Amino acid sequence: MTKIQPLADRVLIRPTAAEEKTIGGIIIPDSAKEKPLRGEVIAVGQGTKDETMVLKAGNTVLYGKYAGTEIEIDNEKLLIMRQSDVLAILA
Repeated sequence: MTKIQPLADRVLIRPTAAEEKTIGGIIIPDSAKEKPLRGEVIAVGQGTKDETMVLKAGNTVLYGKYAGTEIEIDNEKLLIMRQSDVLAILA
């Protein structure tokens, strides 16, 4: 994977795969699946003078449904967002 270092209070997140759902034997297509709200932190920025970086690479986090910007690197879809867009760290 290409090395990316987020700046300031931004984090790079790999979303977890959307769950496969079926209704009465009908498989719902990818376009109709819920956007995942959970992911793994891949890289973090240094933080800012007003906000220290709490997240670390390897954390599993919950984030808002429309948070972040989707980017594609090496055919993998990732999200880059501000630390404040992350709602919680899962233990």
